[in-house]
Order: sequence, then C-alpha cells, then structure tokens
Amino acid sequence: MLPLKKTNRRIFVKDLALLSSALMLPNFTFSKDNASKMKLGLVTYLWGKDWDAPTLIKNCSAAKIFGVELRVDHAHGVGPSISATQRKEFKKMFADSPVKIVGMGTNQQYDFVEQDKLKKSIEETKEWIKLSKDVGGTGVKVKPNAFHEGVPHEKTIEQIGKALNEVGKFAADYGQKIRVEVHGEGTQELPNMKAIMDVADNKNVYTCWNCNEQDLIGGGLEYNFNLVKNRQGDTVHVRELNIGPYPYQDLMNLFVKMNYQDWILLECRTDPADKVKAMIEQHEVFDQMIMNAKKK
Repeated sequence: MLPLKKTNRRIFVKDLALLSSALMLPNFTFSKDNASKMKLGLVTYLWGKDWDAPTLIKNCSAAKIFGVELRVDHAHGVGPSISATQRKEFKKMFADSPVKIVGMGTNQQYDFVEQDKLKKSIEETKEWIKLSKDVGGTGVKVKPNAFHEGVPHEKTIEQIGKALNEVGKFAADYGQKIRVEVHGEGTQELPNMKAIMDVADNKNVYTCWNCNEQDLIGGGLEYNFNLVKNRQGDTVHVRELNIGPYPYQDLMNLFVKMNYQDWILLECRTDPADKVKAMIEQHEVFDQMIMNAKKK
C-alpha cells in the first residue's frame, strides 16, 4: 500500500480544524440521555467501504458517528501489509480526530476441517491483533463460522472454542479483545454460540451480537439474548434500525436494562446515494430508541 498523500493530509488537517470548531457549538453535542451509555458507530461494510481514512473521519464526524470498525480490504487502507510508519500515521490521524478506531473486522474463522487452514487462520488472526494495537484499536472481530457435513457439531464447537482461547490469550498480551460475531450457518444460532463460548472460557473472548433472524427462534429474542448476555463484549452489529422486521426496539430495551455502555455499530445493507444523510437519520432513530427504552 502507498503512504498517505501529503495533499490529502493537508486537506484533512484543515477539515479537522473546522470540525473542532463545530464541536464547540451548542447544537453539536451529545444527547445527555445517551452520552455516557451506548454509542453509535459504523462498520465499513457497505456505507464506508469506498472512503479513504480522511473521508471516513470527515463523514462520520459530520454524522456524530465517533467509532468505526474497519472491515478488511476497504478503501481506508488499513491492513497487515502496511509499514510501521504507515501504522503510526493512521493511529495519529484517528487520534487527532473525534473518531475512534474500535478495531478490525476480519473474516478469520476456525471451523475448517483441514487443520492446515485452521492453523493459517489462527496465525493470520494474530497479525490482525498486532495491527489493531498499532493503529489504536481495541480488538479484532472474528467468526466461528459453520458446521460441516460429516463432522459432529460437538467436534466443531470444541475446535472453534479452543482456537478462540488461543487467539484470546495472544490478544490479551497486546491489550486487545477477541470479538466473536454471532455468524455462520448453524453457528449463529444462540444455543450453539453459547456452547462455543462455554469452551472458549478465556475471559478475553467476547460475543458480538449480530442481529440475525435466528435470534428469534426457539425461546425468542430475550431467551436467546440471555444465553450469551454474560459474554457480550463491547461491540454489537445492527442493520438499518428502521428497516425490516427485526425487533430493534426490544433489543435496545434489553441493552439499556443491562446498562450496556459500549458500541452499537451500523453494518447497513442498503445503498443510499447520500450516506452521510443516511447515517444522520440512523442516529436520530437510535437516539429515539434509547429514549424509549429508558422509559420502560
């Protein structure tokens, strides 16, 4: 990857100065209702995938989105191949802005039948952990990620859990967390996630709630939520809060009830022409849901 262009950095610094002034205005403040509670952030899944780092910071700041999970291979350019100098540049760029790097969103998984692929994924996870530390993140998102024909579920669950223990222990040495996205065919069902987390008993391994339709099966949302509630980490993935049948208000009620104070990250699926406007709209919906939840 190429170093950050000096011209882009000059423009970014200028924009940041203007933004800092804006942050002092009365209408550019956090709502006192959720300032110290849940925080709305962004996963660079679709809405941020084409933004370089300065643009990402500028657009998120405009929408009062002050945390980002950087998905792999996106235009922000943060990946394991960047140099030590580039890592310092990215860290400083975000540290000098209102926007925090929450961590890296990877596709590393540990369900492989082929043991060489499993070992490779574990070693690659360790490189993402080092990168997250270097750029100022606090953790790495991983996946379980599936069951395989002919392999007993119990065997796959044990393999995933043991792999998570290994990367969780490694991450702790770097001050990072392992965030296990509730994801994958079969593995995203909450009883199976609980079984995985029961094996992955390293205290540095957490779940990342992912708002799947499978959250509602069996005993329903609250029952499934409670299965992994005590392992819930500092990130949650949500889609558009005002689109589709998922009971987001009920979910926010559960998080407010448990006094959750961490990141709710937008991982949106639509493709609006004006994504900054769309993020602002999502923030308004989020704020209203938090207010509603607090009235319960």
